Amino acid sequence: MTAWAVGDPGPMATGPLRRVRRPVPEPGPGEVLVEVEACAVCRTDLHLAEGDLAPRRPGTIPGHEAVGRVAGLGPGARLLRPGTRVGVAWLHSTCGRCRYCLRGAENLCPGSRYTGWDVDGGYAEYLVAREDFVYELPEDVPAERLAPLLCAGIIGYRALARADLPPGGRLGVYGFGASAHLAAQVAVAQGARVHVLTRSARARELALELGAASAGHAYDAPPEPLDAAVLFAPVGDLVPAALRALDRGGTLSVAGIHLTDIPALNYQEHLFYERTLRSVTANTRADGRAFLELAARHPLGVTTVPYPFDRADQALADLAADRVTGAAVLLVRG
Repeated sequence: MTAWAVGDPGPMATGPLRRVRRPVPEPGPGEVLVEVEACAVCRTDLHLAEGDLAPRRPGTIPGHEAVGRVAGLGPGARLLRPGTRVGVAWLHSTCGRCRYCLRGAENLCPGSRYTGWDVDGGYAEYLVAREDFVYELPEDVPAERLAPLLCAGIIGYRALARADLPPGGRLGVYGFGASAHLAAQVAVAQGARVHVLTRSARARELALELGAASAGHAYDAPPEPLDAAVLFAPVGDLVPAALRALDRGGTLSVAGIHLTDIPALNYQEHLFYERTLRSVTANTRADGRAFLELAARHPLGVTTVPYPFDRADQALADLAADRVTGAAVLLVRG
């Protein structure tokens, strides 16, 4: 099969993502073989390719927002049938036995493994996944629109929950890429007043089209104090700005797996009055199911930029240069 793998991590100009030929993988016990239709391009893929996220194995195939169909069953797999349309997301597996798994916090499992990092992902014609960690998907929605929901949507949903936005509250969204443009719509649908702060003029235009109350530059002060904020941009310098924008008792959640260094915080200016700073670590399967059910009830406007499969490297380069508004999606099978 044809796939794209990370060779020597480094800036996109050095060509870290390489097109390769690999055997079609064999599903192991409890696994399914998935024939990939489309795979969304996540900033985490870029962090892996450029070395911000340390590779866990050589020659990893990235991609953890894959839509496809079950093409084969491993020994003991019995939950899904061949031909079933499924989504393969970031969380590949957990131990199921540790204190975190047993209390429903499987995203914190020390034995957790991740698609496109610990195991090969969706920048390929086929991948294997644990059948109990994939999501069944509807037949009547194009794969290009479904793929971004599997990470951008799910992580945005968890980040929004971690921000403790009160009903009808004022939300700040810092950065406005794939995940942010979905989370903002969820917040608007729930009655929030959303203020988007991002350096991209095109993204600011999209934010207003999707219902944001205002859209300013990343370091601008929002037009009113915020009850909650989510930082989607992987820029540590924005943490003090976002904390400063919070009203008393407000919460900032940081959605990314990678963040540049945070400058020194001033307790009185940034944290006093019970402001809270929280991280977001992966997601649980319950998060995924809840978000996909919400998206089925309230269809979201998924803004995508499609790329043919043979231009995966260009998709990552465009993401690195902030040339993508919305979500880039690789069309693996046209």
